Amino acid sequence: MTESDRLSLAEWLVLCLVREKPTYGLVLVGLLARDGSLGQVWSVPKAVIYRALPRLETLGLIRTVGEERTSQGPVRSLYEATPAGEAAAAAWLGTPVQHPRDVRSELMVKLALLDRSGIDSRDLLQAQLARLLPVAAALDDRLRATTGFEHTLVLWRHEAMTATLRFLEALAPQNDVRTS
Repeated sequence: MTESDRLSLAEWLVLCLVREKPTYGLVLVGLLARDGSLGQVWSVPKAVIYRALPRLETLGLIRTVGEERTSQGPVRSLYEATPAGEAAAAAWLGTPVQHPRDVRSELMVKLALLDRSGIDSRDLLQAQLARLLPVAAALDDRLRATTGFEHTLVLWRHEAMTATLRFLEALAPQNDVRTS
């Protein structure tokens, strides 16, 4: 596992946005604020964004390509993705989430970023369904074999999984994704 595999969701967001086009931290703050276009999906506090930028630069995923002096506040640094950063972001955007609970956060962020960039999400949706269908089948089996509170817990997970699959399948007609 490389260091870039250990990025937080906020760091992946910052990297993917810098990958779109060279940008300033202040622009990222606006996009990722609660009322920002991506902040409505996953908001990131200003301090987290400004900590992510030097970390991504240390990892060789972005670099500073210019500075702008302003009459208000500190010098603004302009960041762009390195080839390694572009490759890492592209790979991450195409990778389905590992756990069903990450659909609401990580998968939604990936779908929003792909849409912003005009990149087709069909492959990601297909891979996500392929990842979750065996989990759903295992939950079906466990549901029939449990009792008591364990049954309640498995039922909760089963219903959440059913809703997640329904959501992904509802996206399928828009993107020509096949569930089997």
